Formats: sequence, structure tokens, C-alpha cells
Amino acid sequence: MLLSGLLLVGVTYVLFANALSRNLDTTLVSPRQGANLVGDVVRKTPASIPRQYEGSPPVDLTQLEKSLQAQRAAVEAATTRTLLQDSLVALGVVSVLAMGGGWLLAGRTLRPLQRITSTARMVAHSTLHERIALDGPPDELKELADTFDAMLARLDRSFGSQRRFVADASHELRTPLAVNRTLLEVAAARPGACADLRELSEKLLTATARHEKLLDGLLTLARGEEGLAAYAPVDLAETITHAVDLSRPEAEKAGVDLRLTAEPALASGDAVLLERVAQNLLQNAITYNNSGGWVTIHMGLSSGYAELTVTNTGPDVPADRVEEIFEPFRRLGPRTAGTGRVGLGLAIVRSVAVAHDGTVTATARPGGGLVVRFAIPAV
Repeated sequence: MLLSGLLLVGVTYVLFANALSRNLDTTLVSPRQGANLVGDVVRKTPASIPRQYEGSPPVDLTQLEKSLQAQRAAVEAATTRTLLQDSLVALGVVSVLAMGGGWLLAGRTLRPLQRITSTARMVAHSTLHERIALDGPPDELKELADTFDAMLARLDRSFGSQRRFVADASHELRTPLAVNRTLLEVAAARPGACADLRELSEKLLTATARHEKLLDGLLTLARGEEGLAAYAPVDLAETITHAVDLSRPEAEKAGVDLRLTAEPALASGDAVLLERVAQNLLQNAITYNNSGGWVTIHMGLSSGYAELTVTNTGPDVPADRVEEIFEPFRRLGPRTAGTGRVGLGLAIVRSVAVAHDGTVTATARPGGGLVVRFAIPAV
């Protein structure tokens, strides 16, 4: 735009200079032409009219012409210079106004796009309940926003139906599993039960216990992905301390040393889900560790967040596959083999973090093991 304005000023300057020069040539009379006109008038004057200018000193026409030409050049230069200065000033003012107006119009035009982008970002980091709900004329941007809202609504309904199905199915299956476990325990405890029956009952009880863990994990995962209905103050330092006390027998049996440092950290959320997060992180760190290894647990505040960091020794974890451990039922080869885990522990941790507007990340520790950080907003 500025280059176009400069080009317009240049063209205007050239055209004005040429027009000014032509107009001066046609309207001004040179000294010699003026002398000739005066001579003609004198010659045509009748003799009866007195000639008052006879005997006047002669005029140097050459000097007069040079003086008039110099004055004409000065007038032309001053006029064109004034035109150029005024044009540049006008161009600057118009450019500033145009840029300001363009900035305002661009901001007004791009505001719906910014709203769409921010909503998409919130959806990517939280839940599918957010909507753009763009107001305005029925133009292309509103059509895009409405289409995006319709897509989110369909996805929300689809994922909601899936979560409700998982929760309902898990809940319905808990009762028959509990009945089976009771019947197996009764059969194994009968005085006349043979050794084969007791051995079979123990195997079936082990399988039943694993299925109960799986269903319990699915219920917790569905509950975490559904979001929180109510918030309550939770002392995370107390929660993690309680979880560590419950995990110490398991850690001692596995030959793993637990090291806890807990600072006061108050958050708002679901106490049961947050306690489950602590238990899952500790179970994961103990289960996938080395005999004689250790687990450090630190609970504290960081940049307005209540942050729980669990670091453990253990087998090497490929850095490019660390993110996979948060996916349900994902196995990383021998790292999860023979542990009796169902593969939902860290998936539950992530779903609870999302439900509390928090984050969870994991990094491979040099020398083996993981560093897992769970953070939710503090109050």
C-alpha cells in the first residue's frame, strides 16, 4: 500500500510540473513580446495624443528576461516542492489511518477464528463439553463454528455412550464375579475337598481376582473420563502419605526402598480419585522396579500447581515409547510381563488428571526407570 502511494505521488508530481510549465508558457508574456506589443501600440497611437514616455531611458530587455525566467523557475520549484511535501504528509497520515483501520478490521475479522482456535485447544487438553457458540451474521466463519460445534456434540455423545457402556458393563459383571469368588472359596474350604479341587479353586480365585481388578480399573477409568460432578478440598500431602504407608508392605516384599518427602499441598477435586492416582503411581513404580531398587516420592507446590513426582529405578524404557504407557492395555514387552497388572493404572492416572484440569507426564530415567509428574491446580 505504501509503495502504491509513493508511486501515485511521483506520477502526480510529474504531471503537475508539466501542467504548470505549460500554463506558464501560455499565460505569461516574455519581455521582448511585451516590447513589441508596446511598440505596436505606440505606432498605432494617433499623433494628436501626447506621447508621455518619449525620451525615457531604454530598458535592458535581456536582463529583464533573465530576471523573469529566474522568478518563474523559483515559482515553479516552490510550487512543486509544496505539492510534494503536502502529498507526502497526506500519504503519511492516510497510511497511519489505513494501518490503524486495517488492524481494527483484521482484529474484528480474526476474532471468531481466535475463538475457534481457543476452543479447539481447550477440547484438545480437557473434555469434549466445550462449544464455540459463535454469534454473528450467517457467514462462512459462523458456518465453520457451527459445523465444529456439531462435530464436538456428536463426539461427546459417542464417547459418553461408550463410557456409560463400559461403566454399566463393569458394574453388572462385578456381581457374578463376586458370586463365583464366594462359591470357589466355599468349595476350597470344604473339609472333604480333594487336593485337585483345592488347586483348581486357587487358580480360579487368582483369575477371578484379576478380573475384579480389571473391572474396578474400568469403572475408575470411566468415572475419571466422565468428569467431576463436585469439587472438595483435598490435602494431597496427607493423601500421598497414606498411600505410601499402604504400599510399604508390597515394597518391602519386592525389595524396594520408598523415600517420601511431602510438603503441604491443598487442591480441589475428588479425594477418592486422587488417592487412586497415588496408589497407581506407587504400584507402577514398585512393580516395574529392580530388587534392591528405590522409589522417591515428592509432593509439593510448583507455579500454582500441586505436583506429585514419582521417580523409580528399573529396566530401561525406550524414550520414544514412554507416551504409550498411558494408553489402556498397552504393553511394553517384558516390562509388564508376569506382573498380574491389567494395564489400566497409568491410563486411570491420565484420565483423573484431565478431569482435574491437570497434566501427567513421564520421562525415561537415565540408567533405567521412569520419572512421572502429576500436577493439578492448587488452591
